[in-house]
Amino acid sequence: MCCFSRPIEAVYDTKIFARGLAGVSQQLVYSMGLRTPYDVAMILPIPVKRGSGEKAVRFISLKKYPKFFEDLQKGFPLPRGQRLLVESADTATDSKQLDVVKVGNFEASFVPTVKDFSRLDERFRLPMETWQKLPRYQNYGFVVFKFKKGSQHVHPMAFEFPREHPKRIFFPTVHIHDGTIEEEASFDHTLFCQLPEDDVVMLRGWRESYRPAGMFMNKKKSRGLIDPTAHCHRSSLTGKRPNADLWL
Repeated sequence: MCCFSRPIEAVYDTKIFARGLAGVSQQLVYSMGLRTPYDVAMILPIPVKRGSGEKAVRFISLKKYPKFFEDLQKGFPLPRGQRLLVESADTATDSKQLDVVKVGNFEASFVPTVKDFSRLDERFRLPMETWQKLPRYQNYGFVVFKFKKGSQHVHPMAFEFPREHPKRIFFPTVHIHDGTIEEEASFDHTLFCQLPEDDVVMLRGWRESYRPAGMFMNKKKSRGLIDPTAHCHRSSLTGKRPNADLWL
């Protein structure tokens, strides 16, 4: 799941795809269903390389590929007879408003540090006290996606960022709702990834796709997010679990 700037009614069907690139960059694709009575922002803390600046994140529109995750799922056919059940921070020294980027059907911003939240529309921030309770994120950046009130299943949100830890893959799975952080949270996530062949041995408990991604994904619509020659891997996070991000 993720962090929301205001109370929501429900979030469901969360899917995350992560891929490490040569060098320091990581790509990430995020999708979910959302029901909210207010305009709201989803905030994803990411371990961006320190000092990268506010242009570090490259947003990638998947408006023309709303079935990104449906196609990804085709790489993992179910056995016959089964069916899938779906169900103290300083004041910022730069007061200039952060850039807002149109990404498909929604708007997005990159907040390079905790102190830069003061440069974001107040409706789309978390209280500073929340971040003070989470010292692990003091050196992170934050990707912010803004949504209108109502029920929606947004098309996949994608971006690329330079990693602080180039040899690791990061999944943003911590839950922060209503500005509070619980030690445990209920998870209903499906995770996908592509790793270099030498690193696949790390994926204990992950299922490998039956064919390379190019056999079931649309290479053109994926816009460079998928290596068509490599296999994908899938795992699930379900039930009550420690409320934390996942690293590979």
